Amino acid sequence: MKRIVLLVLLLFCVWSGKAQTADYQPAKENLENREWFRDARFGMFIHWGIYSMLANGEWVLEQKGLQEKEYQNLASGFYPSRFDADEWVRIAKDAGMKYICITSRHHDGFSMFDTKQSDYNILKATPFKRDVIAELAEACRKAGLKLFFYYSHLDWHRTDYAPLGTTGRRTGREMSGKWEDYLQFMNAQLTELLTNYGPVGGIWFDGWWDKKEAPWQLEEQYALIHRLQPGCLIGNNHHQAVKAGEDFQMFEKDLPGQNVTGFSGESVVGALPLETCETMNNTWGYNIHDRNYKSVKSIIHLLVKAAGNNANLLLNVGPRPNGELPVEAVERLKEVGDWMKVYGETLYSTRGGLIPPHDWGVTTQKGNKLYVHVLKSQDDVLYLPLKSYKVKAVSVFADHRRLTFRQDKNGVLIETGTIPEDTIDYVIVVEL
Repeated sequence: MKRIVLLVLLLFCVWSGKAQTADYQPAKENLENREWFRDARFGMFIHWGIYSMLANGEWVLEQKGLQEKEYQNLASGFYPSRFDADEWVRIAKDAGMKYICITSRHHDGFSMFDTKQSDYNILKATPFKRDVIAELAEACRKAGLKLFFYYSHLDWHRTDYAPLGTTGRRTGREMSGKWEDYLQFMNAQLTELLTNYGPVGGIWFDGWWDKKEAPWQLEEQYALIHRLQPGCLIGNNHHQAVKAGEDFQMFEKDLPGQNVTGFSGESVVGALPLETCETMNNTWGYNIHDRNYKSVKSIIHLLVKAAGNNANLLLNVGPRPNGELPVEAVERLKEVGDWMKVYGETLYSTRGGLIPPHDWGVTTQKGNKLYVHVLKSQDDVLYLPLKSYKVKAVSVFADHRRLTFRQDKNGVLIETGTIPEDTIDYVIVVEL
């Protein structure tokens, strides 16, 4: 009976949304959540699944050419005995993060939540038999953090993900079933995620790029999500221009509009909220070989640069198979949190400042306060091309010490003095 009700709900939502998607008008709750998202500035990305057991990243099935049928057996040994949702949330909140995005289902097709659409999930296929997504949702609710769900469009497990895309061709999987069945499966799972876990901050899609020409029916899928939870934000890591029905634009391993890493060549479109996602080391999922963790200074600079580009930073952590967050990640997040306790005011609820990013740093702005983040000291003076604004006062954020400045019709010259070399971010407050 439950399956029939779910199917009826799914069909109704998709049917009723078809006429709306081409001319998507976000609900009041959605617009409010967009503003909250812009204000949040900092979130935790979590890549965790049975791939963590192989300790070689989340793409190990594809990259090592493993046999998918054998890979499935990992589930029978997955028992994260040290998983503590409250501890994860505490670490994120102490770091100054305002939301968490976790992989509910990654490309390997294994579901980390209690789904009725497949037995290949953490409750039925593992001896752990706990819904980690439900526990994390409750922990976030208690702590006041919002929870987002990463959800993969790509699937290396199901036989109805047919025909194959550009990946998953070496896993020995037999293809059968219909593409329409796969679309129905995804929408049924999304319905579960949006009805069984309370308010959802957003759905973070990935994997569309595997089959760019496939009839994904994204607008219908987006309409289903917005009907179930109008305030739920939708983003899609498709590396293309924003599509109808999407509520924020993300950039993988790059700042908005940049393409240093080769993942994000798309331009910033419109006035949607922006987000940069980045790894803490070099991989998303747990990798025992990857010890190349970014320094605290590098993480803070990335966070500040994201804000200066009017974007959030979604910083990734790959938990160990036992459920613990790596010590290296926890230590760095604690130090970032200590810094945020002092300087968070210059990032939270700000927007990209009047002065575009420069080699020396970026600016953020809140009201009449322009926060100048000097990340790379170049001289004892700093020139800001503020032609149309009268500067009232200039001071150092940390100690409120007034700085001498001179203003003419073209801008303002600030005497910063010598900035100590060990300064992570020398923040100057310019009152306009």
